[in-house]
Parts: sequence; C-alpha cells; structure tokens
Amino acid sequence: MAVFTNFATLSYKGGTRNSNTVTGEIMETVSVQKTAVSTGYGAGDTLSYAVSLVNAGPADVSGLTVTDDLGAYELDCTALYPLSYVDGTARLIVNGALQPAPTVTAGPPLVFSGINIPAGGSAVLVYEADVTGYAPLAPDSEITNTVTVTGGGVSVPLTASATVGSLDSAELFISKALSPCVVPANGEITYSFELTNTGNTEAGAADEAVVSDNFDPILTNIAVSFNGAAWTRAVQYSYDEATGAFATLPGQITVPAASYTQNADGTWTVEPGTATLTVSGTIKPQTT
Repeated sequence: MAVFTNFATLSYKGGTRNSNTVTGEIMETVSVQKTAVSTGYGAGDTLSYAVSLVNAGPADVSGLTVTDDLGAYELDCTALYPLSYVDGTARLIVNGALQPAPTVTAGPPLVFSGINIPAGGSAVLVYEADVTGYAPLAPDSEITNTVTVTGGGVSVPLTASATVGSLDSAELFISKALSPCVVPANGEITYSFELTNTGNTEAGAADEAVVSDNFDPILTNIAVSFNGAAWTRAVQYSYDEATGAFATLPGQITVPAASYTQNADGTWTVEPGTATLTVSGTIKPQTT
C-alpha cells in the first residue's frame, strides 16, 4: 500500500497561505507470495519456485510483470547469480486453469511479462532454476531470491522472497584400483578403494558407510589398512576366505567433508575430502 500527502496554497495580493496537509492511502488490490518448492540445494541441483498473485480488486488486472533477481549478490562490485532459469519450465495457472506461458526473458534478471488476473481472481506462476557455479556450498549457506511485481496498475512495486538452504550432508563416491594388473598364479594382489566426499559434511561413524566386495579370485592372508593404519579382522572388517566376501563393519569408514574456495571470478572450487582403504592378499590356490 502507498501513503500520499498534499496541501493547497492560496495566493493573494497580500501574500500566500498554505492549507493543512491531508493524508491518504492507496490500498493495493494485488498481493504476492513466493514459495520455494525445493527444501535444499547442492551443486548442480534444480530448484522449483511458485509465485502466487491475488487480485482482490473489483476490476481485471492486466500487463503485470514479475522480475526474479535469481539470488543476485555482489562480489567486488560485480553482480553474481547463483541461479539460472531453466528454459521452457514456466507455467501460468489462473483461477485453477493452465494458461499460455507468459513471455520470458531469461536474463539475468529473469522477467515474466504479460500476466493478467481477473477481478477477484488469482494466478500461480511456477518455474525452475538451476544452481550455478556462483552458489555457495559450505554448511549453512543460503540462496535468497526475490521477485518484484510491477505494471498492471500496481502503484508501488511489490516484492516477495524465498530462501533455500544448502543440503548439509555427505556425498560419497568410490573408485577401485588393482595392482599389479598382471599377476602370477598364487601371487599377491593389492586392491585400493579411493573414497571421496563432495558433500559439505563429514561422513562419520553415524553414517555407517560400508565398503563390500567379493574377491574373485579369492584371497588368503589378507592385510587391510585405512588411510595407512592397519585394521583388525572382526574389529573393523569381516572376511570369508571360503567365498571371498569382504566387508567393512558399520561405523568404521570416515571421510572428511569437502572444502570450498571462492575464486576471483566468483565461482566456487570444490576440493573433495578423501580416504583410502587398501586390501592385500595372496591368490588362493585353485582346486580341481
């Protein structure tokens, strides 16, 4: 709503006189709310948003424009955008009925134009945005983006914001290496399991990460280490020499969180946390 004031001036031969000041208020008939459908974000995720518009007035409203700042923030006097509109995802629903998509300018900023709402009606604008390389990823990070509604007889720009927090969790990956690649019968093999964590939270005992494998050929007299420290059978891992079934016990695997560094251009570099599990053993003689 907008408040206005004014006064009158009386001029005459002997001078001027000002009247008293009167104050009025323009009650906006259009209101806006913004909702983030997504509850959290990580690198490369896609977020969904809904912008709700209500026309409480007795007349139709036409030609509204909705502008989304895509979470813009400044770094060294340069605007950075942690969100990017996903082309073709805009949907406009008026009084419960799907309408032709509004005109979209991807920006940044992102602009939707030509939105009409009948008297006493409502509209919902739904769209998606990708998380860009400018989005902060460290624990407790947030992306707040704001929409501004103008046009259509709106006297003062209307704004609404939505905030999505980072997904604070571990994100684990595993790769396996063999040495040597060519080994004689009854020779020794070493398997190395490289564990990486691109998440912003350590994978700890509570996550109960387990590495399991079925060694073929079966190994005997295995030696196991984690990050260079020797492990003990039945304490940190289990192994069945009859079948070659190997598994770490729950709560033994820990992988540190990734670290994040913002570059001069505003993008973020992710350095994954790593851990190494090594299993060595002698190939079990084949029986005929």
